[in-house]
Amino acid sequence: MVATGEQLMERIEQIQLPNQPESRVSMSSGISSVSMSSNHQVETVEESVTPLKQMTACYKQIIAHVGEDVNRQGLLKTPERAAKAMLDFTKGYEQNLDQLLNEAIFDEDHDEVVIVKDIDMFSLCEHHLVPFMGKVHIAYLPNKRVLGLSKLARVVDMFSRRLQVQERMTKQIATAITEAVQPHGVAVVIEATHMCMVMRGVQKANAMTTTSCMLGEFRENPKTRDEFLALIRK
Repeated sequence: MVATGEQLMERIEQIQLPNQPESRVSMSSGISSVSMSSNHQVETVEESVTPLKQMTACYKQIIAHVGEDVNRQGLLKTPERAAKAMLDFTKGYEQNLDQLLNEAIFDEDHDEVVIVKDIDMFSLCEHHLVPFMGKVHIAYLPNKRVLGLSKLARVVDMFSRRLQVQERMTKQIATAITEAVQPHGVAVVIEATHMCMVMRGVQKANAMTTTSCMLGEFRENPKTRDEFLALIRK
């Protein structure tokens, strides 16, 4: 005689699982608290594994794969140091323009070009994860508002502390300043040496890459653009 579904459930409820506390098994819900407890433990372990710890483990593997002894005295703390350095090199991902400027925008009736040149810049090439570094020159033509001078350098840092290509970073800096103070125009020039061309590949130590982004008056008015280019070369 074939048992009905109700009869099967009654039989299951009558079965006593050996060495299994009742509080850990719920037949009505079909979910074992053992599983829930295990899942909670897994989640707790995952939460404790921070990005720094994960990156440290990855760097340890990289060092081992290049043929080094990760237990050698000089390398014992290298994976963690490298992980911390990478987090610092890419801290620009954690920043945004509004927080960075921190209301350092002021009403001023100034209508002449403002230039900050020779801003030091360090970044990582996104293709090989090796550095490129150089100088950034920024100019803008105010439209009744000016930006705190140090904030121009901080905008450079925010975009350079990421995995980058120089061409994109140049435009990002110019666009950010435009969004911040809505000037009549913005000009950005970056001159940089790329270690991916110096340490590997073509190995040209003296090669310099120059990129520019001209917006507004600096793009439309040759006289304004020429004034900027002449001033940054002095």
